[in-house]
Amino acid sequence: MDQPAASTVNKNAGDDAEALAAVEQHHAGMLKRLSALTATLIRAVRTGDTVAAHDAHEVLVEWCETDLVPHALAEEGPLYSAPRNLPQGQLLVDGMLAEHQVIVGLVEDLRGSTGVDAAVAAGSIRNIFALHLEKENRLLMPFIVASPELSLAGAVEGLHELVGDTHVHRHGTGHGGSV
Repeated sequence: MDQPAASTVNKNAGDDAEALAAVEQHHAGMLKRLSALTATLIRAVRTGDTVAAHDAHEVLVEWCETDLVPHALAEEGPLYSAPRNLPQGQLLVDGMLAEHQVIVGLVEDLRGSTGVDAAVAAGSIRNIFALHLEKENRLLMPFIVASPELSLAGAVEGLHELVGDTHVHRHGTGHGGSV
């Protein structure tokens, strides 16, 4: 895996700052939604409301399948590949890829569980995801922004799974979106 030459990276500090803010905002929204869905399931299980627990379980599984897992898979492409090709980023990215495997495994556990087991799986997903986001927001993305040969804006441009509805543009392509 060869790293592209620095001259091939269209890097702009303002664009990278915009991309960082967009990804962090999207992460915060995802964690808030996951926390709410998890709390709803746990509350239903605690109160013994099997109908509410079933409904909360179904909504949470659907959200994991349509939002959480696609987000993780989208990260594994452009967001992780370039830093993984640098010696300083390889171990961090390898660890984060391992966390993706844990999250996907926990989603499988959640899908096949009910009651207390479902509540435990949901809480585990929430906790691992929160830790994972902290690493991305505080370690990986600042590493990308600080690396002259990497562009965060370029890595996330056009990827709804990584930035939500925010449109991130690289320098020279226009700034019609918002953060």
